[in-house]
Amino acid sequence: MGNEQIRALPATAHHRLLARTDALWALLTGRPVSLYATAVLRIGYGLLYLVFLLREFPHRNEIWGPGSPWTPALAAQLFNQTGWYSFLIVSDSRGYFECCYVLALVTSALFTLGWRTRATSVLFAAVVASFHARAIFMTDGGDNLVLLMSLYLVLTACGRRWSLDARRERIRSARADGPPARAPGPAARRLREARATLTTVVHNCGVLVITAQVCLLYGSAGLYKVQGSFWNDGTALHYVLNLELFQPWPAVSHLVDQYPLVMTVFGYLTVLTQVAFPFVLFGRLKYPVLTVLLGMHLAIAVVLGLPLFSGTMIIADAVFLPDRFYTSLPPLLRRAARRCGLPARAPRQGTGFVSVPAQGGHPESREERDPVTRPARGRGAPSPSGPTVTEQRPTGAARSRSHRSVPER
Repeated sequence: MGNEQIRALPATAHHRLLARTDALWALLTGRPVSLYATAVLRIGYGLLYLVFLLREFPHRNEIWGPGSPWTPALAAQLFNQTGWYSFLIVSDSRGYFECCYVLALVTSALFTLGWRTRATSVLFAAVVASFHARAIFMTDGGDNLVLLMSLYLVLTACGRRWSLDARRERIRSARADGPPARAPGPAARRLREARATLTTVVHNCGVLVITAQVCLLYGSAGLYKVQGSFWNDGTALHYVLNLELFQPWPAVSHLVDQYPLVMTVFGYLTVLTQVAFPFVLFGRLKYPVLTVLLGMHLAIAVVLGLPLFSGTMIIADAVFLPDRFYTSLPPLLRRAARRCGLPARAPRQGTGFVSVPAQGGHPESREERDPVTRPARGRGAPSPSGPTVTEQRPTGAARSRSHRSVPER
């Protein structure tokens, strides 16, 4: 009996390994994860870089243009040694540089809005990489992270939520009422399924790389701080607050520095949070840790005058929040607006289309993730400009929540 149990142990371990492998493969290929989180990253980094370019608009020629002390010729020599490239050094013409700058502004705006995201994400990554390489000696940790995230977002389907692409897809699905005129053949169906699976795998791998990058960043930063004597004795924040480079408001820095015990506690809490961050991602402790990191980055932005770096890190932390958190935000905002007496916007209703809500089911079901929309009259007919007639159900409780506006013919 003992020998049979010993022989059964490897088989049990083999089955467990196969089960975990199958579960991991299903997670990787089943459906795209964190669609709302990647949309937040797209909006955040696109808007952040757009604001950055607008902020530096008066100094653009001195930083990236032909008037920079780091001339295009010197940049080209460095690129030959490092392998970097920037389309800003193709020509020394001021007109060419101005066209490139306008292109960067337009690309950042379109990427933020989610217009043709597959193409604009590549253009946005090229813009960030080119501007980063052109002024390589003026960059900091925030610029490095923006560069990495712009490259990672190319792999993700960051335009499927909260974007113009998602809005266009909803309208197209609503107008395609009824069966297709011609059913696709078996080869076309297999090709479509293979394309969907490949897109899902690449997206999920991109999300995994983003989370690993943020974990590596926090973990390495915490371990480097542990090795420093100033962080061990709790005086690191005191010295940072007394550096003129990080004193946008000297009065605020001196006021905060008058509480050494508080600064020591904040210093130790910073190191502990950063070291523990990679180990609390799969439990409920990640929410208080993310809250502490949010407060830390806001303090860095205000007290130390590093808003770009802080904004970059706050946006990166958003990838760890689940999609149900983002889907719960619109109802909460509408409820808060009603309590404050502000005009709350009704749930999404397309002009001339009626949104059919999900009828029960699991909160992660397809119906709640992608509401079904259909035309109010006809087959995708455009909504005429004119008065509307409200149709209501004659039954009691359903009458108050199930009425729709139908265009009058």
